[in-house]
Amino acid sequence: MSADAASNIIALYQTYAADFDRSRSRELVEKPWLDRFLVYLPPKASVLNIGCGAGEPIARYCIENGHEVTGIDASPALISLCRARFPGHRWLVRDMRDMRLDSRFDGLIAWHSLFHLMPGDQQIVLQTCMRLAAEEAVLMFTAGPDRLETLGRFCGQPLYHASLAFEEYRVILAGGGFQIIAHAIDDQSCGGATVYLARRSGG
Repeated sequence: MSADAASNIIALYQTYAADFDRSRSRELVEKPWLDRFLVYLPPKASVLNIGCGAGEPIARYCIENGHEVTGIDASPALISLCRARFPGHRWLVRDMRDMRLDSRFDGLIAWHSLFHLMPGDQQIVLQTCMRLAAEEAVLMFTAGPDRLETLGRFCGQPLYHASLAFEEYRVILAGGGFQIIAHAIDDQSCGGATVYLARRSGG
């Protein structure tokens, strides 16, 4: 059942793209974490928003802070909304498990997106992220509180989530030269998110 739900994520977000966009909060409870992320970026930084959805509020906040955003999402309907809202930025229909991009990025963010992948796929995506990261880049993503797989519901359909344990993420990131610089489990000030913020050393 979990494998079926995991394989249906792309179709789910494509079918219910308008519902997702309407339900996605614009209150920016993520702001404290986004500010932590942005403080490490140079002016006019290149930011890769992985699983960007319809571009609000995460991509919008990065854009409003003067950065150049490349957003990827596997739902063409959601990418169409991004292109309409932010035509001066780059929006690509991509499965995050197959991110063939020709750029390197100062910041990479996968907010409430990476955790829709099965654990093995998460490792692959994180390794790809690190290959796309510039020197001294920052990477931020959300996960679960520990190693687990669980099913939620969205528009009446099963919604898959998975997570690795903290130590597993730490080892994967260290393999690409990244160190976790901030971490919170079930941060209630941020909608109960479990957040990882990591930075690559330039040394």
